[in-house]
Amino acid sequence: MSAAARDNLTKLLDVMAALRTPGTGCPWDLEQTFATIAPYTIEEAYEVADAIGQNDMAALKDELGDLLLQVVYHARMAEEQGAFDFAAVAEAVTRKMLRRHPHVFGTPEERAAGAAPGFWERLKAIEKAERQASGEAPAPRVASTVLADVPVALPALTRAHKLQAKAARVGFDWPSLAPVFAKAREELAELEEAIEKARGTDGGQKPSGADSDVAEELGDLLFVIANVARHLGVDPEAALRKTNDKFTRRFTAIETALARDGRTPQQSNLDEMDRLWDAAKAAERGA
Repeated sequence: MSAAARDNLTKLLDVMAALRTPGTGCPWDLEQTFATIAPYTIEEAYEVADAIGQNDMAALKDELGDLLLQVVYHARMAEEQGAFDFAAVAEAVTRKMLRRHPHVFGTPEERAAGAAPGFWERLKAIEKAERQASGEAPAPRVASTVLADVPVALPALTRAHKLQAKAARVGFDWPSLAPVFAKAREELAELEEAIEKARGTDGGQKPSGADSDVAEELGDLLFVIANVARHLGVDPEAALRKTNDKFTRRFTAIETALARDGRTPQQSNLDEMDRLWDAAKAAERGA
């Protein structure tokens, strides 16, 4: 690390300490807790991902700084409680990286052996057992902990992908993509059936999101789609993010085209907007 990097990191830690100093600090910062800051931490991580997706290096620099601030914030609050400080966080992750890369930092024999398949998962399992034995981590509440370390707070699509990957490692998986597609068709049919039942009990009206059967079947379908993504080796969250960007880009093109005629989408209709959508799609593909 360069002298400038050390100086700037020290300044950042000092700034956070000043913000959290009772009497002279920032009232808003002093009110915050781990729970109130956590949503900002998640948001900043997404903004980092967005900057990467946009290939915007200037934005990435700013967003990484904002994410680093979140780490500093949590570490400062922990230090105030006497739990740990930023130095302990940095030390712990450094030791973890050294330990998890024996093929890079280990003995000559370990480096020569390379990264054996599955060693990362085995090493993480050993680390978890050691933390539980030392009291640093809570003991498992049930005998099976295959899915226990998949964070509940993850975005649902990402968590579905990780849950399925964990289960697959112990053999609970379809052998190929074909039965996953068959399951997707089955879940789609069950969703359609649930929708028809809901319409039958509601005078033919469109079912609301409050209908528990419809919501459950939709969740099942989304879960299977996440499994399709896993079998294809695709990150479903990243794929959906790209599609969201594409939709935003093409709908903005519709708005721009209408604005040239002095109109808004509210002053158009579906047929016209569909034509403009197709035009935007063709323009993107160079047609």
